[in-house]
Amino acid sequence: MKRLIAAVCLLSSLTACNSLIVPPPAAYGPTPSERQLKWHQLEFYGFLHFTVNTFTDKEWGYGDEGEDVFNPTDFSAEQIVSAAKMSGMKGLILTAKHHDGFCLWPSQYTEHSIKNSKWMDGKGDVVGAIEKECRKQGLKFGVYLSPWDRNHAEYGTPAYITYYRNQLRELLTQYGDIYELWWDGANGGDGYYGGAREKRKIDNLTYYDWPNTLKIVRELQPDAVVFSDGGPDIRWIGNEKGIAGEPCWATFNRDGTAPGHADRQSLNHGDRPGTHWVPGECDVSIRPGWFYHAKEDDKVRSPENLVDLYYKSIGRGASFLLNLPPDRRGRIHENDVASLKAFRRIIDATFKTNLAAGATVTASNTRGNASVYEPANVLDDDRDTYWTCDDEATSAELIVKLPRAVTFNVVDIREYIQLGQRVDNWSVDYLVNGQWTTFATGQSIGNRRLWRGDAPITADHIRLRVSGPVCPAISAFGLYREP
Repeated sequence: MKRLIAAVCLLSSLTACNSLIVPPPAAYGPTPSERQLKWHQLEFYGFLHFTVNTFTDKEWGYGDEGEDVFNPTDFSAEQIVSAAKMSGMKGLILTAKHHDGFCLWPSQYTEHSIKNSKWMDGKGDVVGAIEKECRKQGLKFGVYLSPWDRNHAEYGTPAYITYYRNQLRELLTQYGDIYELWWDGANGGDGYYGGAREKRKIDNLTYYDWPNTLKIVRELQPDAVVFSDGGPDIRWIGNEKGIAGEPCWATFNRDGTAPGHADRQSLNHGDRPGTHWVPGECDVSIRPGWFYHAKEDDKVRSPENLVDLYYKSIGRGASFLLNLPPDRRGRIHENDVASLKAFRRIIDATFKTNLAAGATVTASNTRGNASVYEPANVLDDDRDTYWTCDDEATSAELIVKLPRAVTFNVVDIREYIQLGQRVDNWSVDYLVNGQWTTFATGQSIGNRRLWRGDAPITADHIRLRVSGPVCPAISAFGLYREP
């Protein structure tokens, strides 16, 4: 028995030492931080646009709306969060304060707040209710705090920055862990401004003193990713259509950007090479508007359209941020819920089974012939294992030999992004009558690349070819079929 135990221990030690004997490749270019890695795993989450605009039928409030305008008739945080969870969302970001300046929490720094509304006799707290329900149902919670405030009399002066930072501290200290903070790029223009009713312009690069405002976030919520046009953690995708560029690199030239100040083309595609790891976030609303309007009840995106956006956001290495605007009851409308349910059924049915599971995987090169980097890692359903090659093998291939022919129309590829974005070009082929035929090609892979074909393919041998400036590191490969 002692000899058996010793042998097992020796085998385990050899396996553990394998990666030490053959060290991993050096990272290439910018790499994601720990907070960004956690964010990458979410992929799909939601926006909640809800404020006085919901009741005035506007998209942008002017800032002169009375507090009593906000008065949902049947508010249910449980229904809102349940709708998001049912759709597969992993988190929700609430517009705690939009451009109108109305606060959905009882801020001590302004009277233009939910505390002065008729709803719940001024005792309500939408931020707190949504946050609590998210924790209960297992979703992450994030906040949107508009830098622009069309209500505040001191907007445009240094005093407003103190006000903004005070509110930021309230949100970051009173509502638990925040996974994402959203900074909008809309800054300055016509507003109420405490009764001045004028147009105010600011320099969006300098006015907010973003570096020092960011320090507050890092101090109070070090795990929170910060979104804006240029990050610093995640970037706007350059449109509100929910569509990432093709290709869409996670690397980006971040210097000189700020909320409301960045090149849309660069935002949409990223930069290769780029100076920082700033992956894209694709924001889009399930309706034509961001806030609820009854006239749009018959204009909700179809399940098929939502599926298409899934592939054009998550499937291009970005995230999918879908807005669900609560209605005047304070609930997600039935039409929106119905579309979300059908969307989820399609996604679940598609990705339920990896048709490549059980295949034999071989590679043109394996780093040091070490088992820790073996080709089979791409099928083990573990994002922390990967196949990689010797340093000189900057072009390499995997061959997936299936036990029997399968029919599929979706290919799923992931890089091991902890080592950076290493692949410049990829192709997928299938074997027909002894000849390889290419059916899918692209450039960026990153966190996830989904290829979706119009017609299904049936084959028992699939080949993945990759090339780049350094050896590849591929963590996952999958074949799927849409219902």
